[in-house]
Amino acid sequence: MIAKSAIILHADLDAFYASVEQRERPELRGKPVAVGGGSPRGVVAAASYEARRFGVRSAMPSFEARRRCPDLIFLRGNMALYKRESRRVFKIFSEFSPLVESISLDEAFLDLAGTERLMGSTREVGEALRFRVREELDLPVSVGIGPVKMVAKIASELAKPDGLVEVASEDVRQFLNPLPLRRIWGIGVVAEKKLTSAGFLTLGDLASASDHSLRENFGQWGIEIASLARGQDIREVDPYRDTVSYSEENTFAEDVTDETMLGSAIRSHAESVARRLRHDHVRALTIVLKWKEAQRVAHGPHGYPVHTRRVTLSEGIDDGSRIAEEAKKLLAQSWPVGPVRLLGVCCTNLINETSSQLSIFPSAEIGKRDKLNQVLDRITDRFGKNAVMRATKERVGRAALSLQIKRGDDD
Repeated sequence: MIAKSAIILHADLDAFYASVEQRERPELRGKPVAVGGGSPRGVVAAASYEARRFGVRSAMPSFEARRRCPDLIFLRGNMALYKRESRRVFKIFSEFSPLVESISLDEAFLDLAGTERLMGSTREVGEALRFRVREELDLPVSVGIGPVKMVAKIASELAKPDGLVEVASEDVRQFLNPLPLRRIWGIGVVAEKKLTSAGFLTLGDLASASDHSLRENFGQWGIEIASLARGQDIREVDPYRDTVSYSEENTFAEDVTDETMLGSAIRSHAESVARRLRHDHVRALTIVLKWKEAQRVAHGPHGYPVHTRRVTLSEGIDDGSRIAEEAKKLLAQSWPVGPVRLLGVCCTNLINETSSQLSIFPSAEIGKRDKLNQVLDRITDRFGKNAVMRATKERVGRAALSLQIKRGDDD
């Protein structure tokens, strides 16, 4: 049930990447701007509200965005700049609550319980936060306030652009009931179709259903989704949320069919992921290879088939060569894979560096790799990620600069 003392604020920077670019380049203010890959293979990472009026949105293929908005201005993006601004934003957040849970560079939950005496009403706190971000950083932020995380997040979505929506505990059901099913985390296209075919069209429909009918039709998942539809969300703001995976992927500028070139991309991704693992003093037990076929089978951003293969090792690793070796084995086991549009490497099932089950008598080769990695990391920290790269004969072009939020990467 909803705890009456709980007060959760969800802050979401509006069109963050695009807003930063418009602030940095005043000539772009009032114009439709998209950050992402402008090539035919590119994807929109963020769209200004001027662009959204034409139907341009994040995750949309660039060619479709240009079709909808011929005057769209595409920018490749500057992740180092966005990370710097994010740190400034989160510094402001921390002044309003000691409990801040980062969801992404531009999104966070704040626990406001107990702050009323110091800062005033929750609405006053929300407006003060918005004013500080606008005054100090010249960036718009939308705020949602509610008794649980889900309600606060939905409220911030409805507050866009650059607004505030507060939902009192006693008004939660009235607020949620008329909303569409997709407002709930975990309900995507497939789940929505399953629910609507059973006669559920709104959150109110789910909330009023009996547990018996929900369990009969959807199992335990139905019970859990209906609880959220009633505003029952037991998740607390967690400022210490653990990292669960590190990954690197890219869409190729042209389809790749050559196994050697795919291996080169795997090596590049593996080195990047390994460096971030070492930065955070963790090792990975599980290596995942991901690729997306070049042949479209359906419309929309999810129209290309995606495949994954994984292997779990007996000991944790943080060495790029070993990660690449395991990922290449996964590729070889699946070969031939046909033309590839996207390739990624992910490391998950993480353990602390000190708890890794290393051999009592480590081989000289492993010792050399560890020393080499330490030297490379120091060079990278001082001169940047492109200062030293392993030699390779094959190079493959990316469709756009990576705008992934990468754990363990301070650049």
